[in-house]
Amino acid sequence: MCIKILELIGTSSKNFEDAIQDAVNTAAASVRNITGVDVLSQKVVIENNKIVEYRVNVKVAFKIDKK
Repeated sequence: MCIKILELIGTSSKNFEDAIQDAVNTAAASVRNITGVDVLSQKVVIENNKIVEYRVNVKVAFKIDKK
């Protein structure tokens, strides 16, 4: 079995979990067989003392089909 890794940044205005799901959804639009996600970092964007965006830097792992 061979696994490939994509590094993505997911975003959400709600929470970190939704930001992770955003990254998974983005990856799933172009690859299949996603097997896991490694969250590398979490950050927030602040405006007027309020959190306006959650950001996660993730590595998405997926199996590569062998021919």
